[in-house]
Amino acid sequence: MDLQEVYVVRYGHEDVTPVDPAQFAAPLGHFVVGYLDGAPVACGGWRAHDVADGSVRPGDAEIKRMYTADSVRGRGLSRVVLAELESSARAAGRRRMILETGTRQPEAIRLYQTSGYERIDNFGVYRHDPDSLCFAKELLS
Repeated sequence: MDLQEVYVVRYGHEDVTPVDPAQFAAPLGHFVVGYLDGAPVACGGWRAHDVADGSVRPGDAEIKRMYTADSVRGRGLSRVVLAELESSARAAGRRRMILETGTRQPEAIRLYQTSGYERIDNFGVYRHDPDSLCFAKELLS
């Protein structure tokens, strides 16, 4: 099952968040894909934010499109991807990671909470979405 199919199963529609692949180009973004036996099984990226908007601060890096294939869940790959995203954002001078996840993604919520992320006010297109939860984590040098 791919990422958009997960959204359809859990929420009844694909994720419609505006995402331009160019936003993940260095130095204002980063995207990683993890492979196992030559097949892509995990991914995630971040994109820079440099304008304050509600709970978004200049210097933030927003995590987007974190995903681990069902066939390899439970092996810690999401933590590997998350650690790489945090490391690359820190190296690019980003001060804080922010993200949105859905209320129907308890495994994602657990991942972020156990990785030091704390709830913040919903931001952007998620500001008034009752199915959205937003989180942030300071990136210490």
